[in-house]
Amino acid sequence: KNYETESRRGQSICLHHKNGELETIPTTIIHRSVGTVFRVAEMKVNMSSVAALMVATTSRAVAFSTRAALPQIARAVTARPMSSGPMPYDEDKMPIYALGVNIGMQICSQTNFKALLDEDELDILLKGFSDIVKGESSTDPMVVLSTHGPAVNKLLSERMEGILDRAKKDGDEFMAGFLDCNEEAIKTDSGLIYYSMTEGTGESPSDKTDEVEVHYHGTLIDGTVFDSSVDRGTTIKFKIGQVIQGWQEGLSMMKEGGKATLVIPPELAYGDAGSGGAVPAGATLKFEVELFKVTKA
Repeated sequence: KNYETESRRGQSICLHHKNGELETIPTTIIHRSVGTVFRVAEMKVNMSSVAALMVATTSRAVAFSTRAALPQIARAVTARPMSSGPMPYDEDKMPIYALGVNIGMQICSQTNFKALLDEDELDILLKGFSDIVKGESSTDPMVVLSTHGPAVNKLLSERMEGILDRAKKDGDEFMAGFLDCNEEAIKTDSGLIYYSMTEGTGESPSDKTDEVEVHYHGTLIDGTVFDSSVDRGTTIKFKIGQVIQGWQEGLSMMKEGGKATLVIPPELAYGDAGSGGAVPAGATLKFEVELFKVTKA
């Protein structure tokens, strides 16, 4: 009973860039991008202009679109807007603060430092960032990077590997528990778990060019919701070929009017790369999907 309750809380979804263009489809159902290995040189935030950076980030925030990267691991970031609190500075200073927030979001969308470093290490990281920004570094930055850069990769690689292994183990345990609690659930040869909540009677999508209209609600296995068309109150339309493999397979098993739970292992979702700030590396995803309409190509 308790595990079944927890399994209903653990669900998920995410979005990404396709061919360099920003997709308008929400966050977890889209194809995963190829992850990149962290290198010291990639720590630099590349901004052609402050305006371009601000626009790019605003677009991502609205569409919940992210780019996959290997260091994106551990605690998920909720895609739904946070409640608005008081601003930390006066109105005339808030644009500068917003710039800092923007840069921080750019960096953290690539690497979840809070998951990889403890509090003392985060303070050291921020001191290094502050020294460069203020021009107060007591040591030549290039000497620091050439001397300690290899150790950065080693440290992050070791910590990411441990977090990734733990994420996959937790996912396996979650899937086993879900099957135990839901006798009618089906585990396919690919590893997808399909559990029909309401049987449909209409068309089924059969081709990657078929378009579907759905509602979905997704979380990670810890219950973190990071994308939900249900919460937004708007259905979403997309072609089957645009979404992750687990969604493609799951939707092909549904008919119009049907509702199902999909539990998707990482190899059918975003694998070891994760996807931006929404889906951690190695994450098992869980969706409740309602299929309203299928439009054949």
